[in-house]
Amino acid sequence: MACSWRDWEQVSFLRRSRPTRTLNRARTLIREMDNEIENRDDGRQRLYSDTLLSHFRNPRNYGSLPSPDIAYEEFNPLCGDRIRIELKISDNRIAAARFVGDGCAISIAAASLLTELILGADIDKGEAISGEELVSSLKSDIKPSRMKCALLPLEAFRSCLRISTASGSERDSK
Repeated sequence: MACSWRDWEQVSFLRRSRPTRTLNRARTLIREMDNEIENRDDGRQRLYSDTLLSHFRNPRNYGSLPSPDIAYEEFNPLCGDRIRIELKISDNRIAAARFVGDGCAISIAAASLLTELILGADIDKGEAISGEELVSSLKSDIKPSRMKCALLPLEAFRSCLRISTASGSERDSK
């Protein structure tokens, strides 16, 4: 079944009207669209890899830390993605990393994957994680127009590291 713009309009309408009766229809339409993305029989490459879909559907380390040492929120005004990275630091290592946010599949999956990559890492080596490493870990062909979505969590993480470095130098000078 080919999904058209009319299908998206129908899902949008169903979400606004009589939620109890129409919710099942909306879920069915969304499931059909997901199946179309996943099961391409015509030889075309799938839009998203299994890794990206897995991290989007079941994000790892999603939620807030009870008392984070460092937190930073990054926002992409072009698409509306918003990702907040929270870190707990112990012995100059990242003891816990969580994220909260709203965004597209690429930004949520990238944030989930990034938190797995940085857990247990040394704060000083955190800057070594490159955008290329994060994007290649998603195992999807990310288009240049969507690269900002994939790198948004990394920008938030790097801002956390700058805050950590700045607060560490203030403590050292006292």
